[in-house]
Amino acid sequence: MVRNILEYLETTAAQCPDKAAFEDLERSYTFAQTLAYAGRIGSGLAAALPQNSPVPVLMEKEAWTLNVFMGAVCAGCFYTLVEPDQPDERILTILDTLEAEVLVTSRTLLERVQRLHFRGRILLADDPEAEGGADPADAGAAPSAPSDRENLALCPEDTALLQARRAAACDVDPLYAIFTSGSTGVPKGVVVSHRSVIDFTECFTELFGFSREDVIGNQAPFDFDVSVKDIYPALKTGATVEVIPKKFFSVPKKLIDFLDDRKVTSLTWAVSALCVISMLKGFRYKVPGSIRRIMFSGEVMPVRQLNYWRSYLPDARYVNLYGPTEITCNCTYYEVDREFSEEETLPIGDAFPNERVFLLDEEDRQVTEPGVLGEICVSGTALALGYYRNWEKTGEAFVQNPLNRRYLEPIYRTGDLGRYSESGELFYVTRKDFQIKHMGHRIELGEIETAFQALEGVSRVCCVYDEPNTKIVGFYVGDPEPKEIIERLTERLPRFMIPNIFRRVEQMPLTKNGKIDRKRLMEDYQAQ
Repeated sequence: MVRNILEYLETTAAQCPDKAAFEDLERSYTFAQTLAYAGRIGSGLAAALPQNSPVPVLMEKEAWTLNVFMGAVCAGCFYTLVEPDQPDERILTILDTLEAEVLVTSRTLLERVQRLHFRGRILLADDPEAEGGADPADAGAAPSAPSDRENLALCPEDTALLQARRAAACDVDPLYAIFTSGSTGVPKGVVVSHRSVIDFTECFTELFGFSREDVIGNQAPFDFDVSVKDIYPALKTGATVEVIPKKFFSVPKKLIDFLDDRKVTSLTWAVSALCVISMLKGFRYKVPGSIRRIMFSGEVMPVRQLNYWRSYLPDARYVNLYGPTEITCNCTYYEVDREFSEEETLPIGDAFPNERVFLLDEEDRQVTEPGVLGEICVSGTALALGYYRNWEKTGEAFVQNPLNRRYLEPIYRTGDLGRYSESGELFYVTRKDFQIKHMGHRIELGEIETAFQALEGVSRVCCVYDEPNTKIVGFYVGDPEPKEIIERLTERLPRFMIPNIFRRVEQMPLTKNGKIDRKRLMEDYQAQ
């Protein structure tokens, strides 16, 4: 039984050492190289930190960064990607929350890091070959405890120290922490264990048939849990991860050329990333024929955009994935097995093996009847370890299952509302935060968005609620004028659900994780 995620890397490196594990536009690393770098970086970190310490990594999104993650894990620690483009205040909040003793970065970002006035140690971890150095197997004899400006990737591997760390490890030790936006504006660090990721990866790769022949096109930032579905299936199966430059998602031709040139077979992307290609009719330029698996999550996939992809890649597998960071990537999946009209929404499907997904009403009673809203709740090995050093928020979201009064069974309350159809399929409806009381009616903004988005000439929609002025504001990308939209929505929705105000935008602002930035839309609206 696998107890540590590094067992995936070690097994694959033994089976296909010279196969590419991680690649980007500039560099490529084989599984053997990744394992060797992990040992060196891990030895330096283990000499500097106690077991299970956080290792914040302030680096760009590139293939090398994944080697640094593996080094942190090799040290018996857990990693946190710190995005360099974030404001200083947020970075320092993350570092303070972690009580970080070190910050790992690259020489090119050293000036950026120094502006933070971080009180801990700053350690460098640069690709020796990119610096003009040698392969990790030929690295010089740097001291085992690195000084602040020595390259961790050149530390000699301390086999005894790494073996001691592994011997003391448990599968419930943390693997990574991802900081999500908190409702109070303070980021929350979701801590996820080896066991949760192993459990998910085993099911994920088996259900969807990942193999050594796969080439995974990585879209997600490394501080977004969608990237976990790229990294660990590759380590387990021997697939290759191609790290796609962020800038390509604003230039569809370059993005499509990349997918075609690298013979990408599998996409696990945010919905908005897929919509970049479909909204701009990118496949008129070229269709990357190697793609055979397209998986999406993060937001509701507009059926019009899905149908565009299906028209050009009809033989690919399409899977709608659902689940928040707190339950290790996803808890349900729906493999698209039929045609959908633009007025419909996709089900979120069935629970992954070894996860239990159910609905609770406001009185904590289980919801099983069709059409009745309930909060989506999850139990099982997939649950995160909670929020790092935030017992209050952990206690609010990770609670005892109210349906079980016999033994400890923690569940995660997602804050999402769902309902069952007459046929028993589970659908995501809206966030609890997006359910509003308007003109005496309880309304789900997601229902308005689905009807709005189905209108001819409309490609993306987001509705927000101006509560002080009791106005529903509909933002959209498309051609129709508001008068025409109102006329057509009247055929689909009751009057009280039709937006009071319409704002046409050239494109939807996105968060760094690729979701529509509702906060930004509201700010722009209020500023007008």
